[in-house]
Amino acid sequence: MSGVPADVCAIILAAGEGTRLRPLTEHVPKALCPIGNVPLLERALDRVAALGFTGPDRLAVNACYLGDQVVRQVGGRAHLSVEPGAPLGTAGGVANLRDWIDGRGVLVGNADSYLADPDAVPGPDIAALLADWDGRTVRLLGQPLKNPSDPYGFAGHRFAGFSLLPWHYVRDLPVVPAELVRAVWRPAEAAGELTVVPYAGTYLDTGTPGDYLAANLHAAGGGSLVDPTATVTGGLDRAVIGAGAEIRGTVRRSVVWPGGVVAQGECLVDAVRVGHELTVTVGDPLA
Repeated sequence: MSGVPADVCAIILAAGEGTRLRPLTEHVPKALCPIGNVPLLERALDRVAALGFTGPDRLAVNACYLGDQVVRQVGGRAHLSVEPGAPLGTAGGVANLRDWIDGRGVLVGNADSYLADPDAVPGPDIAALLADWDGRTVRLLGQPLKNPSDPYGFAGHRFAGFSLLPWHYVRDLPVVPAELVRAVWRPAEAAGELTVVPYAGTYLDTGTPGDYLAANLHAAGGGSLVDPTATVTGGLDRAVIGAGAEIRGTVRRSVVWPGGVVAQGECLVDAVRVGHELTVTVGDPLA
C-alpha cells in the first residue's frame, strides 16, 4: 500500500504466555493458536504486510514463551527479538527493540487480536492510524465502550489491538516487564497527546476461551469452515475443522484443531478440541 511513511516501522507482539487460554496454550503459544484455521500471528503479519511493513528492516516480531515455535513460524520474514526468561510485557518488549527501532515511529500490534472488517481487506482497515500522522501523538485503534464509565477506556473507547507510537515515547522506555497502557498510553493521555482512531469492524482479543471460540465462529462466517485435508463423516453446525482432523461424530459451534478427533457417537458443543481427548468447553459463545 502506498503512502506509508518511510520513518515508521512495525512490531507484532507475540511473546505472551496466554495463561487465560490454558490448557490450550500449554504446548502452543497464544500467537500460534488458529483462528479460522490460520494462526493468529499470520493474520497480524498479513495485516501489516498489506500496509508495506515486510522484511527484517521494517517489521519485527518478539517471542518468549515457547519462542522457538514463533521463531520457526516467522523465519526470515521479520527481525526476531527473543526475550530470555519471562515475557517483558508490551512496553518492555518494545523497549527491548529500541536499537532496531532507531528513531522511527512504530506501529505496534498484538498478535492475539482478531480484527475483521467487512468493508476492507486486512491492512487498509487500520491504515487510518497512519493517515496524516504528525509523528508526535500516540494513536490507538479503538471501539466504543459498552459502558462509557469503564475505567479502562480511552475517550469512551476500548483498545482494539493496534497502536502507533512516536519515537520520543519509545526512546526512554526501560527494558523491564511493563505494559504500554501504563508506560505510554496513560501518560500520553494525561499530556493531551493521545488520539483514538475508531475501528468499525469486529474486534476480539481472543484472550479467553470464550472469545477465542467466538472469533473462530466469526471467521467461519455463520457456517462451517473445514480444511480440505480433514475427514468429515459426521455432522457439522457452525464449526471450524483443522487440517488432518477426523470428525466421525457431531460438532456444533466448536473448533477442532489440526489433527483433532471427534469419535463416532460423540457430540462436541461450544468447545475447543485438541487431539483425541483435550476438550475446553466454554458455553454458548454466541449467547
